[in-house]
Amino acid sequence: MLDNLIFSLNATMPIFLMMVLGYILREIGWLKEPTIGVINKLVFKVFLPALLFTDLVDQDFENIWDGSFVLFCLVVTIISIFIALLISLCNKNKDDRGEMIQAAYRSAAATLGIAYMTNIYDNAAMVSLMIIGSVPLYNIVAVLVLTITSPDNKNAKSKKEVVKRSAINTAKNPIILGIVVGLVWAVFKLPQPQIMMKTVGYLGNVASPLALIGLGASFYFKDMREKLVPVLSVVGCKLLLLCAIFLPAAIWMGFRDEKLVAALIMLGSATTSSSFVMAKNMGHEGKITSSAVMLSTLLASFTLTLWLFILKSMGYI
Repeated sequence: MLDNLIFSLNATMPIFLMMVLGYILREIGWLKEPTIGVINKLVFKVFLPALLFTDLVDQDFENIWDGSFVLFCLVVTIISIFIALLISLCNKNKDDRGEMIQAAYRSAAATLGIAYMTNIYDNAAMVSLMIIGSVPLYNIVAVLVLTITSPDNKNAKSKKEVVKRSAINTAKNPIILGIVVGLVWAVFKLPQPQIMMKTVGYLGNVASPLALIGLGASFYFKDMREKLVPVLSVVGCKLLLLCAIFLPAAIWMGFRDEKLVAALIMLGSATTSSSFVMAKNMGHEGKITSSAVMLSTLLASFTLTLWLFILKSMGYI
């Protein structure tokens, strides 16, 4: 149990501490609001798309393909989105609902998934399949949800204008473009010139630390106090509810070891920091998202350890 706790802390606490660093840098005056806004915009438009491209472009989908597992991840993600939608409807403030939906279902599946799987099995192949089934859908639905629920749409003259604006924003969203290009490059095995890949790799390497610093710098404790109920409902869904519903289904379908751990990471890891960057850059306050990322990242060390301990004790991993 202690080893599992240490392992989980090693995977999640550096992420949390990077956010703390961003908070401290703002408090001591080294980061100010205009600079924080520029950081978040750069991460959204340049660094995150590069990271998603590099995550997908090298995947050898042909050799590790398991259609039933990918389909499971896809279906579970769709159902999770509807569960998040139902939870958001309990909040009377309609402006908060878009942030609640994406924060309740979007996991840091790629970054934490690779760390966990390599620590446990020295092999992250199943994470690639989980990413295919979940991460593109995570981002596509998040763009749609955040666009449709954006406060900017209050100025729209009709529902038709909202739909048109949503379609245009989705098509030109940098996150979506990074996913599409990465998938096409991997599936068609297009050439990967070393100069191009190193350059894009450098950009991708900047994404996570800079996103976490920007998120921490944008976090205010008063925001969490103001939005405490929706934040707690989102974090409870992210870390406990989805696992309780879908892990038994994964076991019933016969998934064990690497596949079951990959499913656990998809369902129960912390809300991804990119959700905050997207929310801020698409017209939302970002208060619920930043608080959910901070709180879920801190608590995930303990909840993931609990789930791993239960699955290990039952002999499934």
